[in-house]
Parts: sequence; structure tokens; C-alpha cells
Amino acid sequence: MTREAAGTVSVPRDNARSERVCGGVSAAIEKGLVYAAAILTFTVLLFLIGYILVTGIPHLTPSLFSLHYTSENVSMIPAIVTTVEMTALALLLAVPLGLFTAIYLNEYAKRGNKLVGVIRVTTETLSGIPSIVYGLFGMLFFVTRLHWGYSLIAGAMTLAIMILPLIMRTAEEALMSVPDSFREGSFGLGAGRLRTVFRIVLPAAVPGILSGIILSIGRIVGETAALIFTAGTMAQIPGLTQSGRTLAIHMYVLSGEALHMNEANATAVVLLIVVLLMNALSAFAARKLTKK
Repeated sequence: MTREAAGTVSVPRDNARSERVCGGVSAAIEKGLVYAAAILTFTVLLFLIGYILVTGIPHLTPSLFSLHYTSENVSMIPAIVTTVEMTALALLLAVPLGLFTAIYLNEYAKRGNKLVGVIRVTTETLSGIPSIVYGLFGMLFFVTRLHWGYSLIAGAMTLAIMILPLIMRTAEEALMSVPDSFREGSFGLGAGRLRTVFRIVLPAAVPGILSGIILSIGRIVGETAALIFTAGTMAQIPGLTQSGRTLAIHMYVLSGEALHMNEANATAVVLLIVVLLMNALSAFAARKLTKK
């Protein structure tokens, strides 16, 4: 009986030991896959950045930074100014609307509201539409129907509609990540809903909201299809009702002509620097707002 009892006890120990070994092996495999994916992603990123810098930096010349564009110098200064203007105007139109919509959906709308469900499904659907479709809509509505022509305002309106779903979803997720205890504490101290949202909830959600804005900046700066149909390709510093080209369109036009490939590679370097600077400024603003 003692041997039988000992035999019955040893079986669970063997099973536990084998499960521990199998669990350790699977954990090691998963860890290895995670490290491999991280290394692969980092390697591809370094290769892309290195390729852009190696092929573009040798062709950066003073003529590329002339104030006025000509067919000889193919200056990118008008494109840089247009890129900054387009980004600022599109964010000015999209961020308040997307943020206030997210506040309504998360803070004011009733739980289980059918309208909220429709808005979220519509937002997710709009996020997956190709940019060329937004460009055709902007051309038909802003350029043709409203008679704005190829202009900075037509391009900015199209880009604002395009990035609006991204800002809405990221802002809503950031607001949802704020613990309910923050709201309950504010209500317990006698604060109203509006004061709670703007004094307690929004400051806690600022990092998540700004991450969505940073992603939107990247999409605006790198957009070409939507802007070709709405803002045009004129190489000038535009007003609101004038046509202009961003850096991405400038690079596209130069590479399409096949006569200025070296200048197009140099433009890619400047475009990369502009994106990094915009992201750095957004991250700096996020840190400052979080400290406050």
C-alpha cells in the first residue's frame, strides 16, 4: 500500500515538472519572437533612415533653399512653408472638432446610446478609406461645388476631414483610460461635470490625445494623393485661396519629371527632418502640459 501510495503521489509531481518545463520553453520562444520582431523593426527603420540620408545629404545645395522657386534651382522653401501652413490649418480645423466629439461620446452620452454606436462605426469606417477617395471628394465639393479652386483652404479642409476619425478615436481612448475615481473625487468635492472634464479628465488624458495629434501630423506631412486634387502643385508660398505644394508633392513632382532625382532625394531628407521636428515639438508640448 505504501508503494502504491507513493506511486500515485509521484505522478502529479512528474506532471507538474513537465508542465513547468513546457511552460519555460514556450515562454522562451515567445520572448525570442518578441526580441526578433523588435530587432527586425529597428533594423528596417535604421536602413530606411540611413538610405534617405546617404542618398539625399550629398545633394543638399544652397540653391535648394532659395526664397523663390525656378525651374533651375527647384527651391523647396515654398514647399516647406506650405507644409507648415497646411499642417497648422488642418489641425486647427480638426483637433477642436474631434476632441469635443470625443468628450461628448465619453463624458456626456448615455451608456448604450445607439447614436454613439453609429458614430463609432462610422468613424472606424472613415479611418479605412483610401486618401485618394478623400481627394476626389475634396475636388468635387470644395474645388468645384464651392468654387474654391485649387487652394490651401481646400486642401486643409480635405485633410481635416481625413484626420478627424484618427483624432476622435485616439482622444476617446485617452479619455476612457482616465480612472473613474478621478471623476468621482471631483464630483465628491462639489465640482460640476464641465469643470471635472476640463480640470481633471483632460489634463490626465493629454499624453494620449497628443499622440493622436502626432500621428495626424505624420499623415498630413506625407500626404500627396488628396492634396494633388485639392491644393494643386504650384511652387509658391500660397495664401488661403491660392494653390501650393507641400514637401511630399514637391518630391513627387521632381521624381516624376525624372530630371531632378538628386533634388528629390535631398527633399526627402528635409521632409524627414521636418517630421522629426514637428514630432519633437509635440512631445515637448505634451511634457509641459503634463507637468502643469
